[in-house]
Amino acid sequence: MISRITGFLAAIAMAATLAVPAHAQDQKPAEPTAAASEAPAAVSAEAPAAPAPTASAPADNPYGLGAMLEHGDAVSKTVLALMLVMSMGSWYILIVRLWDTSKLSAEAKEARSTFFKKTSLAEGVKSLKEDGAFRFIATTGIDASEHHEGALTENIDHSSWVTMNIDRAVGEVNTKVSAGLGFLATVGSTSPFIGLFGTVWGILHALTNIGAAGQASIDKVAGPVGEALIMTAIGLGVAVPAVLGYNWLVNRNKGVMGQVRAFAADLHGVLMGNRSVKR
Repeated sequence: MISRITGFLAAIAMAATLAVPAHAQDQKPAEPTAAASEAPAAVSAEAPAAPAPTASAPADNPYGLGAMLEHGDAVSKTVLALMLVMSMGSWYILIVRLWDTSKLSAEAKEARSTFFKKTSLAEGVKSLKEDGAFRFIATTGIDASEHHEGALTENIDHSSWVTMNIDRAVGEVNTKVSAGLGFLATVGSTSPFIGLFGTVWGILHALTNIGAAGQASIDKVAGPVGEALIMTAIGLGVAVPAVLGYNWLVNRNKGVMGQVRAFAADLHGVLMGNRSVKR
């Protein structure tokens, strides 16, 4: 009985001895796991922070006017420069002629209200604006009335001689007021065709790029076609103000020159009624 108890205790002691290494083996794999969990934390702590996202810069338009100026050839730039000169000339003429007709209309009102109310032609001439169109007409008429001599001019009657000189003065005023209208008419009629030439040139570039690439991809066609459309738009943008300005100035000049001719006719009547005029 004692031997059985002794053997049983010995078996328990052996089992306890064998259980200690087994328990150590079970706990040992947990250490790498903890180390592995700590390693990424250290790496993440040492890693530099990611750069903050920045706002993307706006992309340049590869098919706009700037791209055409940068990549266009000599022909397209020449066409663009020509239309720019035509546009600047049109606006210059439009503004200058508008200013001239406005001044002439104001002079006409002043001449009608002051000149014919004076007691003599000399006082009437002094009341007119110096270097103005109406003073020029009045001075020309008075000179023609006072100086009607010469072998050839004596064959012309006095009234016709004065009328001829006044008409010449009126014609000079009309020429000055109408200066530049021919340029406006030329720009209005030719600038669309110049823009059309730029359009044809751009389409030719598109076809050339297609032939060189062997395929009609959008990146090969869009640039030249965009250039062609820009040329068309610029040509129309130059032509429309020129045509409208021409028609407006023609109608405005008709009204102003009507006032000038009315003054000239009244002046002729005054000169025929008072030939001995002293300035």
